[in-house]
Amino acid sequence: MAAPQEQELHRVAVLALEGVVSFELGIPSRIFDSARGPGGEPLYEVTVCTVDGGPVRTEAGFSVTVDHGPEALAAADTVVIPPTHDLGAMAAGGPLPEPLARAFDRIRPGTRMVSICTASYVLAAAGLLDGRPATTHWCDATAFARTFPRVDVDPGVLFVDDGDVLTSAGAAAGIDLCLHLVRRDHGSAVANQSARHCVVPPHRDGGQAQYIERPLPEPTLASTAATRAWALERLQEPLSLGEMATHARMSLRTFTRRFREEAGMTPGNWLTTQRLELARQLLESSDLPVDLVAHRAGFGTANSLRQHMRSVLGVSPVAYRRTFQVGARS
Repeated sequence: MAAPQEQELHRVAVLALEGVVSFELGIPSRIFDSARGPGGEPLYEVTVCTVDGGPVRTEAGFSVTVDHGPEALAAADTVVIPPTHDLGAMAAGGPLPEPLARAFDRIRPGTRMVSICTASYVLAAAGLLDGRPATTHWCDATAFARTFPRVDVDPGVLFVDDGDVLTSAGAAAGIDLCLHLVRRDHGSAVANQSARHCVVPPHRDGGQAQYIERPLPEPTLASTAATRAWALERLQEPLSLGEMATHARMSLRTFTRRFREEAGMTPGNWLTTQRLELARQLLESSDLPVDLVAHRAGFGTANSLRQHMRSVLGVSPVAYRRTFQVGARS
């Protein structure tokens, strides 16, 4: 009987650009190298390369010397691009720099392309995201969408899988995306084992919406500012639009119009946002039961809070507390 054939390794090329962010540069090697078959055999071959084979400077103040140049891209089944702090003209929607463009020309058609964090700018500059869904770090999502209007940007997710082109949100979301690729290639058992080896969760609840900072607007002399401050002290109460307009001494129509002009959203949406912010603070800083958190934040019931958090943040109150409060109880 013929001996079983060995499985061919999936070749991953990690393209380090000048100014590469060191943390994300190490993610693909760490995740893919830890993915093993049933006999402990490696499933991926990871090669780190640069556009010319020379060393590159990282954002952390040290240089990385690699063993491979752009020829590694020609042999790759998957190309992963970590973010760089030196995007140059690409940050403003410019084309790929000539050396990078020549390196991209070596990539075979059908190769799976992956960006981590703001490396989405590189894929967009290469035209690979036109007409496609994509994501990037939430801090850059608005500027990215403005710079590349042909890209369908989703700022709330940890990663976007569009088949042969995948993008991730910032920093650690690269771990989520690489584990997703292992899961897609070899199933959940292999991905879970890789996650355990790296001591990370195999799947994180929710998207990056739960990590976005939403500070309260600075007080101004705007005509609804006093009412906003008044409402913030009464989030537990079932405030109505009429009560807020009465406090501001305006008609409903005038109050609603001025509120939108000054706060950028309707009074109802603003109240929900502030109540969610209060609920987040309570979940992070206290051990109050979820139903009491919901009551104090003005949602009335735990089910109402749960629905709002899943809708806006993509995560339940219990999962949110587990993520952000060390030693939290469920």
